[in-house]
Amino acid sequence: MQRPRSTPAFRLAATVAGLCLGVFHASATPLPAEDFAKIPALQSVTMSPDGKQLVAIIAAPGSDNGDTALANWNLDKLDSGPVAITPSGDRMKFIAASALKAGRSLVISRQELTAQLAGCGEGNTIGTTKTFLSKAYLTDSTQTKFDEAFADNSRKLGISEQTQRCLEIAGTASLVHSLPLDPDKVIISQINQSNFSASYYLFNLKTGQTELLFRGDARSTPGLFHPRNGELLTRTQIEPAGTSEYEQQIFIKNKASGKFEKHDTLTTRLSERYTMDVAGIDDETGKLYILTDKFSEQVQARLYDPATRTFDNEPLAAHPDYSIGGLILGTKPSNFNQVLGFYVDGPRREAVFVDPQMKSLQDGLKKAYPGKYITISGYNDDLSRVLFTTNSADSPTTYYILSDRSKVTTLGSERPWIDGKQIGEQRWITYTARDGRRIPALLDLPAGWKDGDPALPALVHPHGGPWARDYAGWDVSGWVPYFTSRGYAVIRPQYRGTSGLGRSLWLAGDKQWGLAMQDDNDDAAAWLVQQGIAAKDRLAIFGYSYGGFAAAAATVRPNSPFQCAIAGAPVTDLGRVGMSWSENRLQRILQGQTVKGMDPIQNTDKAGIPVLLYVGDRDVRTPSFHARSFYNAVQGKVHAKFALIPDMPHSMPWYPSHYRATLPLMSDFLAKECGPDGL
Repeated sequence: MQRPRSTPAFRLAATVAGLCLGVFHASATPLPAEDFAKIPALQSVTMSPDGKQLVAIIAAPGSDNGDTALANWNLDKLDSGPVAITPSGDRMKFIAASALKAGRSLVISRQELTAQLAGCGEGNTIGTTKTFLSKAYLTDSTQTKFDEAFADNSRKLGISEQTQRCLEIAGTASLVHSLPLDPDKVIISQINQSNFSASYYLFNLKTGQTELLFRGDARSTPGLFHPRNGELLTRTQIEPAGTSEYEQQIFIKNKASGKFEKHDTLTTRLSERYTMDVAGIDDETGKLYILTDKFSEQVQARLYDPATRTFDNEPLAAHPDYSIGGLILGTKPSNFNQVLGFYVDGPRREAVFVDPQMKSLQDGLKKAYPGKYITISGYNDDLSRVLFTTNSADSPTTYYILSDRSKVTTLGSERPWIDGKQIGEQRWITYTARDGRRIPALLDLPAGWKDGDPALPALVHPHGGPWARDYAGWDVSGWVPYFTSRGYAVIRPQYRGTSGLGRSLWLAGDKQWGLAMQDDNDDAAAWLVQQGIAAKDRLAIFGYSYGGFAAAAATVRPNSPFQCAIAGAPVTDLGRVGMSWSENRLQRILQGQTVKGMDPIQNTDKAGIPVLLYVGDRDVRTPSFHARSFYNAVQGKVHAKFALIPDMPHSMPWYPSHYRATLPLMSDFLAKECGPDGL
């Protein structure tokens, strides 16, 4: 349950002992829902490895930002504009694109599908008939022909129409590795139509020919493919290890014998949930780069010697407060497979370069764009062409090309119509929960508000997941800037159960749904009041997916600090989630057993605050019965509202109609129906 992510200024007042302390008047004009409903002008921008081609999704010309199109540029003639623009079809819509090599582009498209889905994909056990069908296509710079990507389109004898539909919904193939040095080949996976297991192949982008690398099954999956030639170096196997226990075993190919051998040093029990990811191989020593938290609260990058089966004594990369989110390995002939740097998963996922050239480039861009988060997302071998982006809490992602290390061409912003002056300050803070645990959080404030000003209305906004986290910068869902521009403070607690911010915080959420996890949200509200940021009687909770569960839980918890709750795409019935919530077997084993705690649907008699529930009618991850059943149970006890949003899926990208339906729905509910006088 991943989070994906116009009313007048509200009158804000706080009273103590009957004395008015003052009113904060937002200095910005509220951002209209249409600013977020519009299709981004530019998104999903990638550059081919040779620096000659640029591919992106744009707003289709003439659609008034109502539809998408695929665009392709020749970077030798960038000023001439796209060489090809292909609008989406009436049903199949372009939602993502990637420039590959050999002049090819990979394009992801999606369309509504209404059919009997029994046995197929998410929602298969509950009678769902509405979902989305996604397909990947390969095309070239002319965009005149689109072939289904990597797919085995031959009809197999004995495969039923139902199985064919399941495969179509799930997707039969995907890109696994780009093999940067090979001019034509990539590694792909294809689903076996008889047993639904994945096999892995070398795929020639020019000829379409395949060569088998690994045949997977229900127990075994590939790990690290050698980035030079695609040779499989490691694989992972899940095996029983006692009652209700499993272990993840990592096998490494013995260079001398050619056989895969189990390495006990890397084997972990799933219940312990240690990170143990093989991220690469050092060409000189043959040691493996491992990302693990076996030695620290945070994930570190370490070198592991398969010959001696030991880790180096000191980490290759570590941070005292945050996890290492990955290594940055060179992909060009001049730096291939060299460690150029690493990612630190702090408030923002930021690259730290150790390579002098890349560090100099990054430092120069930071100096040129102060206050912005910089991401280098593509470059050619001599760094004469670099694709990079900027964004911040008050500015959506903007794309640029740096040429010859001196000339910058602005490609465009995702949402150039957004006025950053209407969006306020963002802070990374920590607060102390009632049991003493320190909880990180993102705090966003309205433009013009400063410490000491009159207290604000505020939203506690827990993220989805719950095994996920929020990052600083622009909120791609649009929810945070939409509400801060209306005068609300928004705090996003990284409650216990959040992943990526330390193993202890992650594990502390096990079996605490609606309990200690929920305390963290209530304690965020208390912290806002203590700091003078929020008025005690002007607090609400809003969440989506798992965050929607948290909002439903707040509705039935006693002594709620909130005046109302908004639950988007919520889970409300833990008994109907349990071990069956995910299609991924490993995910079911890992997360399913932690989904326990206070079940909102079993406590609807305790409902105490108004609640708005909404969900898309094509949401198969948290189907509408969760929201509808909860609404039916509480509507006689508290003021409640339910909305079923036509054609809305669980996860982004959402369409303009979805934003137009949900954003005003939420802001109107807060202003008019939240507590006695609105928020």
